[in-house]
Amino acid sequence: MHATQVIQLAYQGLLLILILSAPPILVSMFFGILVAIFQAATQIQEQTLSFTIKLCAVTLTLMFLGSWLGAQIMTFAANIFQHFPEWSLATQ
Repeated sequence: MHATQVIQLAYQGLLLILILSAPPILVSMFFGILVAIFQAATQIQEQTLSFTIKLCAVTLTLMFLGSWLGAQIMTFAANIFQHFPEWSLATQ
């Protein structure tokens, strides 16, 4: 396995991590800002309110996108296993 192949595989893996982690992070950020505005407008200073709403929103996001996230991971893993013999032969 050459260095360019390792770098390309690492790049694809990091890009996949970025793509798969974006939806829960964006949902959490959106609801965090929404709750912060609500708390500022009503002067409610409850710390668990923001956490609970964000936790529920991220859980629902992962429930709805779970099959797509799993399919992306399975495709990446299948690609690695499919090309593994080619990479091992390239080192000999």
